[in-house]
Amino acid sequence: MELPRGIFAALRQDPPNFIRQMRLAAAAKWYEIGLLSQAKAAEVAGVSRSEFLASLAHFNVSPFQYDADEIVKEVTGA
Repeated sequence: MELPRGIFAALRQDPPNFIRQMRLAAAAKWYEIGLLSQAKAAEVAGVSRSEFLASLAHFNVSPFQYDADEIVKEVTGA
């Protein structure tokens, strides 16, 4: 993957940390839109499931991926 030369300085990150953050951001987004489970997203990000869940707040992603209808079904057993 090619990136602009100044990206690391602009983000104040070294290349290894940038790649880690990029993997985590991609995994969080894919989890948010329902493409990956928590376990698979953590695997993509290269972190434990608990680390992945803790990092979701940084991306404003809820660890709970249910819509209102799914919550009602879960609670009522319908």
